[in-house]
Amino acid sequence: MPESENVYYPRELSWLSFNQRVLQEAKDTSNPIIERIRFLGIFSNNLDEFYRVRVADVKRQIYIHLNEGQTEQAEQTKQLMEKIQEKVKTLTQDFDATHLEVIKGLARYNIFLLGEEDLNDYHEQWSREYFRSKILCHVAPVLLTKKVKLLSRLNDSATYLYIKISRADKSDAYAVVEVPTQSLSRFVVIPPEKSRKKKYIMLLDDIIRLNLSSIFKGFIEFDSLEAYSFKMTRDSEYSLNDEIDESYMDKMSESMKQRLIAEPVRVVYDSRMPADILKDLKKRLKISSYDSLNPSGAYRNFKDFIGFPNIGRAYLENSSLPALTSQDFTAHDTVFDAISAKDILLYYPYHKFLHVTEFIRQAAFDPSVKAIKLNIYRVASHSRIMASLIDAVDNGKKVTVVIELRARFDEENNIEWAKRLTDAGVKVVFGMPALKIHSKLCVVTREEKGELINYAHFGTGNFNEKTAKIYTDFSLFTRNQDLANEALAVFSFIMQPYRRQKFQHLQVSPINSRTKIQLLIRQEIQNAKDGKKAKITLKINNLDDKQLIDDLYKASQAGVKINAIIRGMCSLVPGIKGLSENISIISVVDQFLEHPRVLVFESDGEQKMFISSADWMTRNMDFRIEVGCPIYDPDLKQKIMDILDIQFRDTLKARVIDKEQVNKYVKRGNRRKLRSQIETYKYLKASEKDKHA
Repeated sequence: MPESENVYYPRELSWLSFNQRVLQEAKDTSNPIIERIRFLGIFSNNLDEFYRVRVADVKRQIYIHLNEGQTEQAEQTKQLMEKIQEKVKTLTQDFDATHLEVIKGLARYNIFLLGEEDLNDYHEQWSREYFRSKILCHVAPVLLTKKVKLLSRLNDSATYLYIKISRADKSDAYAVVEVPTQSLSRFVVIPPEKSRKKKYIMLLDDIIRLNLSSIFKGFIEFDSLEAYSFKMTRDSEYSLNDEIDESYMDKMSESMKQRLIAEPVRVVYDSRMPADILKDLKKRLKISSYDSLNPSGAYRNFKDFIGFPNIGRAYLENSSLPALTSQDFTAHDTVFDAISAKDILLYYPYHKFLHVTEFIRQAAFDPSVKAIKLNIYRVASHSRIMASLIDAVDNGKKVTVVIELRARFDEENNIEWAKRLTDAGVKVVFGMPALKIHSKLCVVTREEKGELINYAHFGTGNFNEKTAKIYTDFSLFTRNQDLANEALAVFSFIMQPYRRQKFQHLQVSPINSRTKIQLLIRQEIQNAKDGKKAKITLKINNLDDKQLIDDLYKASQAGVKINAIIRGMCSLVPGIKGLSENISIISVVDQFLEHPRVLVFESDGEQKMFISSADWMTRNMDFRIEVGCPIYDPDLKQKIMDILDIQFRDTLKARVIDKEQVNKYVKRGNRRKLRSQIETYKYLKASEKDKHA
């Protein structure tokens, strides 16, 4: 490999490049104005998670290297941290400028976001009354005495006001107020005074700030009050203790408490906060030299803006794309008749997720169904699928649900569902503590003519009604007994890991995914050397596994053409002469979150295709249970290839992943404007119309 160039792009910096693509959507004036402000919320939410996970990990590495006397490694990691902070600073400045631009844009549509300084007498009077009647009962200030440990009182999903209480005859005091967004909407729509043309929104933060004296008057003496917003992000990592007398669920519950008191990795505060107030805040939060202290605009926790309301005309947000009904299902009386007729492929959110919930619902009461097995990674808090599984138990079915309690940021929801299912009589399995279970499997066993037949679901996304409306994902329904039996073997592996399982068709991490993928790449290399058709097409969320990157580099050097769509992190560096010049990568960021994993190997014209739950990351190959399923039906293969082709031809929302990851848009040249998500919907709609006809 060329020594003159870095052949692995740092994954943390690559992730920030992905979030920059999200910010580009907020800047894109072709997007409706309400969608632009919501993209600012997505950017902010992403950055919070980045600090909780990625930056926290880098911070831990610095401490570990220093403690073990690894000076050189510690210095390299410090340099990475500096690059991260420098990039975040640049993105934050861009974010603030975009925020101001979008707020001005809202005003052009007669939507005004009011600050304290913008209020007229009517607005102020209405806001004060709203505070007294709706907000005050949710406000509980914390007076910061020496006994109060502020760090343990803060929730990193909340926004706070840091308040200085000035008193002429005494020393200054400080207090903290949480903005109660768990109980109230962050966005308060003020009724019109006269004209209904102009519409006004005020943030909960500003209404509280306007009414500070009402909170403290009569309880605390003060001459003046100042309040500035701040937000803290904690390290999301946690550890499980080894006490054998605790259940796995109890350990997970305890680990959630650890997260609540974990150290901060970032504090973002109102840039107008005076130096003396900031100094007191830093002291109380025990900010270390490796924590990121970021000044920014007046509003913290911008992630709430994902739900910014459209109080204007309908065209100010994206028009909805009504989810499509699958004619393959509706042409038959039952889902089992439909799947028996042929393999069925759905693509969300273009297709209705209702077909998945209906698959489970019918299985729950069908007298011929004997057993249901399903594994959960992320699930909606109000889930029809889970309700159907409980119904299945009541109907005498044998129901087994594998729940991954360590699905990051969904742990509490999964713990709650585990309790409810267990109480209902479902057999709940937690799998192996050493391996996260990330596969998306369901197997329904049905008795037909005295024989047990298995129906299987393989997916790239979760059994989650909520995310299925905003994430693009594939679902395969099949009666192929080879595939369905191997899906059952995955459940056996989870419940009895000491038993060896063999998988001829499926890619199953950590058993054979890496080796199967590497064999497929090596076959393409050999085909290229033999002058046969050789090509690799990938669509994944993240690529940072160095072994697989090296294999792709070798394939490129052998002349294999590699085209990839990678939404998020990409540590592979395309375009290095003699190494990766045959590799072309784009990233698509648009209305829906691109989430499927698809692997296609040309195989001298025989084309081997897989949909998978696994990204090409070390954790997915070696430390998680993942499943990749082959697509055997020629019609479904063609459909997936058509969808991939549409994305590769995107001229509006596709960015080139190059050596520097600067996110240049794909050059359109003289090609027509093509927005792949809209074009995909049109393609699938036409396909369903043809089937109906």
